[in-house]
Amino acid sequence: MAAEGTLQNFCLRVLSCGDLNSKLAPPRGQAGRPLVDGPHAPVLIDRPARDAALLMTGGAERLPHPRDLVKPAARAECLARFAHHELMAVELFAWALLRWPDAPAGLRRGLLSTLADEQRHCRLYLARLDAHGEAFEGRSHSDYFWRQAPAMAESPAGMGAFLAAMGLTLEQANLDFSLTYRDGFRTAGDERSAQVCQIVHDDEIRHVALAAEWLPRIAPVAPGADALSQTEAYQATVPFPLAANRAKGRRFDIPAREAAGLDRPFIEFVREARSSQQLAGSRRQPK
Repeated sequence: MAAEGTLQNFCLRVLSCGDLNSKLAPPRGQAGRPLVDGPHAPVLIDRPARDAALLMTGGAERLPHPRDLVKPAARAECLARFAHHELMAVELFAWALLRWPDAPAGLRRGLLSTLADEQRHCRLYLARLDAHGEAFEGRSHSDYFWRQAPAMAESPAGMGAFLAAMGLTLEQANLDFSLTYRDGFRTAGDERSAQVCQIVHDDEIRHVALAAEWLPRIAPVAPGADALSQTEAYQATVPFPLAANRAKGRRFDIPAREAAGLDRPFIEFVREARSSQQLAGSRRQPK
């Protein structure tokens, strides 16, 4: 049993308690003290506990298009989906902190700070959903983020696979999607939801920066070889089926990526990345 007031105990509570309040409780010890991050053996949890109203399903329909946000139901659906993305991120950051307890202390502090941001984002989206008179519990919740956990856990890149998957793929993509939906909410007259998307976007820059800083430092390098570039480190660690084509939206925000410390070759690598379906389609085109 992990001691009260430790980071391990906090992460175990996030993953073993099925209710929303437990998962969103701030990462502090008794009397608001900082959590103690003591040594412990790796803990691998396959799936988080979820109350019946929060159970995850195998997939989800496509998000409403930003132009459809003029409809209250479409706004509510997006807010609920975004809140659940943040909830899964909270759980997965707790999962990673348990899975790789020997990660550098500075990185672990950064991951815990990111987890706290994800909790705050989730609460912001939930507040906007409540303002629309809609409930979060009882909806269909996709398990897309959690479907990536086995590949991360089994990767020889260890924590590097997590940084590539979460920070440099899913969170990098949200640099684009958060602005797309910010503008959609704003056009629909929902300025407060637009402001939440802006807050998330600004925080994602720091989250991507954390992964960009640490991944080249911990990615495996052959003895005597030069340090890996950002692109090389990403390619060496990102777990299938995630890839660079999933690290972006149609709106490609270069300034945010530059602010996150992504270098020009990696930015171009992501911008030019194409899915296997796109590549297959291009090969079928007549010469």
